[in-house]
Amino acid sequence: MTQEIDSNNTPAFDSVWTGVNLATMTGPASGYGILRDAAIAVRDGRIAWLGPMAALDAAQRDEAGTIFDLDGAWITPGLIDCHTHVVFAGNRVGEFEQRQKGATYEEIARRGGGINATVRATRAASERELVDAALPRIRDLLASGVTTVEIKSGYGLELETELRMLRAAHALADIAGFHLAPTYLAAHSVPPEFSDNADAFIGRICGEDLPAVTASGLASAVDAYCEEIAFTPNQVERLFATARDFGLRVKLHADQLSDSGGAALAAKYDALSADHLEYSNQSGIEAMAAAGTVAVLLPGAYYTLRETTLPPVAALRSGNVPIAVATDCNPGTSPLCSILDAMNLGCVLFGLTPAEALRGVTVNAATALGLDTDRGTLQPGKRADFAVWDIAEPAELSYWSGRRPLSQRVIDGVVIQSIACG
Repeated sequence: MTQEIDSNNTPAFDSVWTGVNLATMTGPASGYGILRDAAIAVRDGRIAWLGPMAALDAAQRDEAGTIFDLDGAWITPGLIDCHTHVVFAGNRVGEFEQRQKGATYEEIARRGGGINATVRATRAASERELVDAALPRIRDLLASGVTTVEIKSGYGLELETELRMLRAAHALADIAGFHLAPTYLAAHSVPPEFSDNADAFIGRICGEDLPAVTASGLASAVDAYCEEIAFTPNQVERLFATARDFGLRVKLHADQLSDSGGAALAAKYDALSADHLEYSNQSGIEAMAAAGTVAVLLPGAYYTLRETTLPPVAALRSGNVPIAVATDCNPGTSPLCSILDAMNLGCVLFGLTPAEALRGVTVNAATALGLDTDRGTLQPGKRADFAVWDIAEPAELSYWSGRRPLSQRVIDGVVIQSIACG
């Protein structure tokens, strides 16, 4: 299989990677789209050609600005973490200790802990402090082959801090070198000042905060948490209807702790994704399939909270709902900073195959962010974001726990990171 943009009168490639094996993530959902003994070429930040080594034009190869001879390394699309809360202040290690002594997440939240504990710390932090705190976490993510990161706000619950979080996310992308998908998590928790009137809080978001965030251009999507300890379906509907009026796509934390009808609600508003889904019912899954809404599984939260109700993976498969996997990196319920470990957990805990796990952090994760026409697979014309791995087979990316086999992280055709494997 040889693929190219245009072989007629094309200039030399900027860069060529030769002697590689490619997991293109194209083709059937059960596979990797493998090309062995292959090459991939980049021009102007896009994939210009890929195919068997024997089909690579020798003159174009020799005229390339840079040639990487990799002797059997594997290349995948750059990995995509499509659900993170990586920008926050403080930590919640004390709550971890409480849970180990028997307290539940809901009990901690109702006592003023949980999300609102991080809200207090984040409101008190400057933009610079938020960036500095997040840098070690984001660098760990990137070292696991990530080139695109979705970062949510949601620990401000008032406009000034929400905007500060979003600015910090943009600053992180500039400093650390990754593509950002910024999300305004408008309805994450009811703040203390609205503790007795969640409807009024939603009213303020719709009437004041959402218009200001939209005008800032700092966010590309709107998110909410639909759960008994957070917001009702009616409240989320009001938010989503307003977001739609502003031309913003939506996504939803859905059915994590109970069946609140979140999957169907997300589908009703053509959500990019519905995330968690442990308690989603069959009708919700069917609605997601009809709407094209991606199911984002978050095994780090399942593991950390020691949940026992599994997300309905078999029903998602049979309904042909695309399945993505993400870290959900956050201070309370998923202090997970490796997408590779999330893949491993997705296989071990949820029964995903290694191919499903890799699709979950490439093509399906791109779809969950509305970016699938631009990245997520290795195809000519797509953004030249990819990861180079010191592995023998793609399944190793889900097999190992704790190993970091990344050799190069490439963004827009430029090697941003070279890492000694180990």
